[in-house]
Amino acid sequence: MSLAESFGQSGLAHFINSRAGRVMRLALGVGLVGYGFTQRANQTGLILMVIGLIPLLTGTFDVCLISGLLGGPFSGARLRNKRAP
Repeated sequence: MSLAESFGQSGLAHFINSRAGRVMRLALGVGLVGYGFTQRANQTGLILMVIGLIPLLTGTFDVCLISGLLGGPFSGARLRNKRAP
């Protein structure tokens, strides 16, 4: 079994691609972008805003970067379908 397949079957992959996981990523992204916006006068704020876009966009577009980086599908829907019996 490849690393991508084992990740796709893990509980972490299941949670990240569930509705609760997507909401968590969206909230994390909004929080990081919001906090970064309050600190935008310095470089740290700008970095936080850019980093916050990653979970915000992955939650919005139902993408799993971890799976994609491991060689599996980027699509959260494809990961959910693979896990279903």
